[in-house]
Amino acid sequence: MARSRRTAEKLDLNHLHLHVKNLNRAKRFYESYFRFREHMRYGDILFLRNASGFELALVPDRKPSPFPGWFHFGFRLGDSRAVRKLHSRMRSKGVLIDEVEDHNGYVTFRCFDPDGYSIEIYCA
Repeated sequence: MARSRRTAEKLDLNHLHLHVKNLNRAKRFYESYFRFREHMRYGDILFLRNASGFELALVPDRKPSPFPGWFHFGFRLGDSRAVRKLHSRMRSKGVLIDEVEDHNGYVTFRCFDPDGYSIEIYCA
């Protein structure tokens, strides 16, 4: 049975849209800890992109709506050493951060960006 062109196309999740109180502060955070770089601006929206092509669309907003407490997004690192190294670096810079947890090789911690968005950093 032949597959249609539509079902054969690869679909990748490729961006996350966040409202932030201070565009420059958010930009510095994601550049400093997650290797994003400015890609382009479209009106008030700043697009940051990482080496994998994933984009953060940052929109200035004086009062961003809070996400539900369970909501978070994550960054996967290559090994537990990298997770612990980033944790140490973020802690030394005063980032709001939880302790590292090791669940039989699933090493993880959560931090919060300057706007309070919950971010999980992990390796498995």
